[in-house]
Amino acid sequence: MSLRLSTVILPVDRWHEGGRAKWQRAEELGFHAAYTYDHLSWRTFRDGPWFGALPTLTAAATATDRLRLGTLVTSPNFRHPVTLAKELISLDDISGGRVTLGIGAGGNGFDATALGQEAWTPRERADRFGEFVPLLDRLLTEGAVSQQGDFYTAEEARNLPGCVQRPRLPFAVAATGLRGLKLAARYGQAWVTTGDPRLYETGTPEQSVEALRGQIERLGKACADADRDVADLDKILLHGFTPDRNKPLESVDAFVDFAGRHQELGFTEIVIHWPIPDSDFAADQTVIDRIATEAVGQLG
Repeated sequence: MSLRLSTVILPVDRWHEGGRAKWQRAEELGFHAAYTYDHLSWRTFRDGPWFGALPTLTAAATATDRLRLGTLVTSPNFRHPVTLAKELISLDDISGGRVTLGIGAGGNGFDATALGQEAWTPRERADRFGEFVPLLDRLLTEGAVSQQGDFYTAEEARNLPGCVQRPRLPFAVAATGLRGLKLAARYGQAWVTTGDPRLYETGTPEQSVEALRGQIERLGKACADADRDVADLDKILLHGFTPDRNKPLESVDAFVDFAGRHQELGFTEIVIHWPIPDSDFAADQTVIDRIATEAVGQLG
């Protein structure tokens, strides 16, 4: 399978002061998809501008024609399946069926406590995620849903006319643990990883490749247990969190080498960050433009 190249555009710009232009430029450059983070704030960007993911994607849907759009990733930290489903169905309609929902269990960032709750333990996050995904699947595929869960309840939740994409918009499930991989195998049309966070500071690129190989092997086992072919799932790598950091973005050749090694593992899509000056995602925009227009053709 050929490799797709996508980008993630963090929601840090006012729409009329550069925000819209980035999404339109991503389409012009031929990126397969443009995603954004679904957070209330994030790490070093907490004290600066940060806009909502779904309104931003809605605006992007009206400013573009072909580009796929999505979240990387939405989590239960501040979302409820009933309200999220209604917004996603609306976004899928406005975009003409171009939406992918990246979804994960969430973490201990600012989102985890912004609504006044205590941050959940990893087990609590996994428990909630295990209920969140199946309920969201039902809400996006059934006209009326009632369900009483341990964490989430729906009472005659109506979502007519449903998604433009049938039977629903695709899920890209972010997971590395066993429970999350089982959810990806059962409900996902794609699987997302950032690599092994334990290797980010002191690991090597070679160790990262082996760790990713192991993740894909565990995904394959989860798919086999679900009586599903792992080849049915797209495999998405969100770049920027492996030990080589931004080195693959220093030249077209460097990116082709990086992407080729991960394509050999089975990845079908690599997502790079749109450059943000003076941040962890700083990069030469000219090089990014060349990667977008030249690298995929070299990979085949």
